[in-house]
Amino acid sequence: MYTVAVRRDFVAQHYLIGGDWGAENEKHSHHYVLELELSGAELDRHGYLVDIVAIEGYLERQVAMYRDHTLNDLPPFSGLNPSLERFAGVLCRSLADEITAANVQRIVVRLWENEQAWAAYRLER
Repeated sequence: MYTVAVRRDFVAQHYLIGGDWGAENEKHSHHYVLELELSGAELDRHGYLVDIVAIEGYLERQVAMYRDHTLNDLPPFSGLNPSLERFAGVLCRSLADEITAANVQRIVVRLWENEQAWAAYRLER
């Protein structure tokens, strides 16, 4: 199976709800790193799984929706705890809707909120 991955970073804010997490209940920022990993068994006629320039475009459009925003204020998180895991799932499902390459069998989003902590969400096609 072939795999290609691209990363983008951005800053967004959030605050956790539904529990007592101390300072995490207050609005704060994270310098997120979003990794998009695509896998499939076949390459296209150009020898690509997906052209990296296309992947960069997918990521830029996603990141633009969240960069410098408060996650809690955005529709995907309405009334929900904007946890790292939930954010990874939101990003992965949204990217999967945009990526139409028939040879992509697996989409993985790994979202880092700092240098030590990340969450991932994987979709199989």
